[in-house]
Amino acid sequence: DHEHLRRIIDYYQKLGFRTAIDDFGAGYAGLNLLANYLPDYIKLDRELIIDVDRHERRQAIVHGIQLTCRELNIGILAEGVETLAEYRWLRRQGIDLFQGYWFAKPGFETLPEVPEERYQPAEI
Repeated sequence: DHEHLRRIIDYYQKLGFRTAIDDFGAGYAGLNLLANYLPDYIKLDRELIIDVDRHERRQAIVHGIQLTCRELNIGILAEGVETLAEYRWLRRQGIDLFQGYWFAKPGFETLPEVPEERYQPAEI
């Protein structure tokens, strides 16, 4: 029910919550959602992130998504970042929100410590 979902998103945004589309680029989480809803963020699906530093097609897709999000004033979070090379490539493209095993493994009832060198390497 698209109208119901739009009302939910609008309601939460009016309360000051930020909304996100998870797994963007996978299955139903694609461009049609951006045409119908205006989230604050999208979370790029792990499948787009895998070896993005070495795959031109994935790079082109990420660039296209960035252009669209810039036009719509939507932030981007890269999920599933697992290597320094992926992180560095994404940072060079201007993405600055990340999650993934590169930074820390998830913890149970805890927030894992993220070593500073994992998110601020000397050479990006």
